[in-house]
Amino acid sequence: GPGRIMAAPGGGRSGAPEWGGFEDNMQGGGSAVIDMENMDDTSGSSFEDMGEMHQRMKEEEEEEAEGEAGAGEEEDGEFLGMKGLRGQLGRQVADQMWQVGKRQASRAFSLYANIDILRPYFDVEPVQVRSRLLESMIPVKMINFPQKIAGELYGPLMLVFTLVAILLHGMKTSDTIIREGTLMGTAIGTCFGYWLGVSSFIYFLAYLCNAQITMVQMLSLLGYGLFGHCITLFVTYNIHFHSLFYIFWLVIGGLSTLRMVAVLVSRTVGHTQRLILCGTLAALHMLFLLYLHFAYHKVVEGILDTLEGPNIPPFQRVARDIPVVSNAVLNTTAKAVALTL
Repeated sequence: GPGRIMAAPGGGRSGAPEWGGFEDNMQGGGSAVIDMENMDDTSGSSFEDMGEMHQRMKEEEEEEAEGEAGAGEEEDGEFLGMKGLRGQLGRQVADQMWQVGKRQASRAFSLYANIDILRPYFDVEPVQVRSRLLESMIPVKMINFPQKIAGELYGPLMLVFTLVAILLHGMKTSDTIIREGTLMGTAIGTCFGYWLGVSSFIYFLAYLCNAQITMVQMLSLLGYGLFGHCITLFVTYNIHFHSLFYIFWLVIGGLSTLRMVAVLVSRTVGHTQRLILCGTLAALHMLFLLYLHFAYHKVVEGILDTLEGPNIPPFQRVARDIPVVSNAVLNTTAKAVALTL
């Protein structure tokens, strides 16, 4: 009886260090987990921080494994299971964050590889661009076999920038003083908006009509089709004859439009689909040339009217005719203000 009673307090005292050691281990192991939770994406993004944390977690795991080996006989199996679970979770968190950081860095370093994706679309010789510019004005009547479209974007991009420069030249030759930024933004927005927007719309129609054409080929076809627009606008902005513009619009604009229509006809099956697709493209292309010629000239004429003249003399004459009325109005307003105060 007494031996068993005395053994119980002794067991309690001997159990106290075990509980204390376990609590210390819990606090020591918990510090690493708390550090991991408090880390945000910015602090753990560098390789050095992640490498040090990974190494520290491994060292703490080794120390805990040694401590467990030394005190394995005295401790309960449940405590060992909990410590092993905590260590495994900490190692998984560290490994996951290490992998995330490495993935982000490798994605940043692979930017050059992503640029290489665009290289085939711009890898073209000047002789090829020149021949394609000439071919864009020559419609080929070959319907039974799909005509070849060069899937490159260098020539179309240069033609769009050339069209922007011609529009700027046409606005500046009118001796109009406008802010350069507004003029540049209008020209770039108009040209690139037409090229990208109409290409996307015709590609969508081609998808509905089962035409065999890709988006890059559509951009290339429409971009080279702007060569006729560039020639027509460059001539008619310098030589101001409406009859000359109509001739160029029908001949040069019509040739470039017929070239695109012939290519699309050779890649489309079915008369209704060909009529819808080619009619839409021809109407948009020819109307865009009319818009570029007349809309910008109308803007220039309107600006010149407001700057130079017919509206300004009537205002000056009216102001000279009624000085008495204006003085009377000022006197009455002054009296009203004095009364209210």
